[in-house]
Formats: sequence, C-alpha cells, structure tokens
Amino acid sequence: MDAKPQYIVQPLGKQDRAAFHCGNELLDKYFLERASRDVRENLSAVFVLLSVSAPDAVLGYYTLSTLQIDTGDIPDELRKRTGRYKNVGAILIGRLAVAKEHAGKGLGEILLMDALKKSLDSTKNIAAFAVVVDAIDEKAAAFYRKYGFMRLRENRLFLPMKTIQQLFESQGFVYL
Repeated sequence: MDAKPQYIVQPLGKQDRAAFHCGNELLDKYFLERASRDVRENLSAVFVLLSVSAPDAVLGYYTLSTLQIDTGDIPDELRKRTGRYKNVGAILIGRLAVAKEHAGKGLGEILLMDALKKSLDSTKNIAAFAVVVDAIDEKAAAFYRKYGFMRLRENRLFLPMKTIQQLFESQGFVYL
C-alpha cells in the first residue's frame, strides 16, 4: 500500500510568501518581490512546495524557464549528440530554495526531482537537450553535482535530458 504523500508541488498562487526565508537574501527577495511578476509576464514558471497538512505555508520553491546553451561549452563526448548545431535548447532551473527552518530534511531533493520530472515531461512537446542550473554558491554546486550535474562553465551546471530520462526509468526511483 502506497503511503499518502506528505508534500505537494504546485504553481505559485495565493500562498503566504511573506513568511518564507531561506537565508539567502537574493533568493528571498526574488520570491517575495519578483516571482509573481515573472509568472504574470511569462518570464518563468514558479512552483512551490507545500505540506499537505499546512498547504498555505511555502516550504520551498523553484523556477523554470528556457534558454539556449552554446554547444562549445558541452563536454566533447556529449557534443557529438548535438550534430552541427551551435546552440541547443535547455530548461533552466533559475532558482531553487528551501525555507531555513526546513533545511536538511530532503526538501531540496523533492524540489529538484519535481523540476527534473516537469522538464522531462515537457520534452514530449518541446525538445530540450538538458536541464541547466546556475548554482548560487559552491554549496549549491555540490548539491547539484550529487545528482549528476556537470559543469558547463563557472557556476553553470547541466544534466543531459537523456540522463534524466534514465533516472526516472531506473528501478526503485521514487517520485512524489
């Protein structure tokens, strides 16, 4: 018997964002001041993690948008998959944050897996070569590398969509 999920991820709506603080001023400020506008202007999709037992309190969030990556930045062994294209489409996880009081509970992984699943699902309609993240610091970069992300340049990392597909097809992978 499957256990009922404790968490839900849904698009940003009327949730109470004022109480959300992750401890990073840039991520907090974005979520409190800019996220709604980005959604309204179709600049990014914002998704929030909520507890089933307290669905008004935001535990974390992430954003998705599109971008192009220069194939010259991709490692040689993967670049051959891109043929003669100079740029390929990708999905950007622009921001990902967990409320400070919930840090260390695995919620970052839930957010990341949800973002990867939504990205993979979107490729049924619009192709994307990879998911890209801009790690805000070295701790964030280490978090993403733990899931197989590779460095493109500086703080920009990527995970090929084929790898994401294999991740979700693999035995024993649990998703919300």
